[in-house]
Amino acid sequence: MGNIDEYGGGQRPDAEVLVVTTNDVPGHRVEHIIGEVFGLTVRSRHIGSQIGAGLKSLVGGELRGLTKTLVESRNQAMDRLIEQTKARGGNAVLMFRFDVTEAADVGTEVCAYGTAARIAPLG
Repeated sequence: MGNIDEYGGGQRPDAEVLVVTTNDVPGHRVEHIIGEVFGLTVRSRHIGSQIGAGLKSLVGGELRGLTKTLVESRNQAMDRLIEQTKARGGNAVLMFRFDVTEAADVGTEVCAYGTAARIAPLG
């Protein structure tokens, strides 16, 4: 089946920057909104993987090589988002999202984006 890190992603429990898809964080208050942050990566298509994916799509099944590449791309975009947040003094990203688009027929653009903020525990 493969290693979870090859086909999955997300934050580790000890992350310096909390990344959430919500507007707020239970048990915390938003002290300061820093603003929009994003991390971006563009991956070119490898001709061999395109041919392999084309053949695999004819017979059905998961395109594992492409899945692994997309996971790596998303994780790299998220790492860049977190670095941007830390550089701007934030410790959280609210309303986190991914956007994936085709980049001029030469590759795939993956953008991780959200709102950088400074949060603190209540009480």
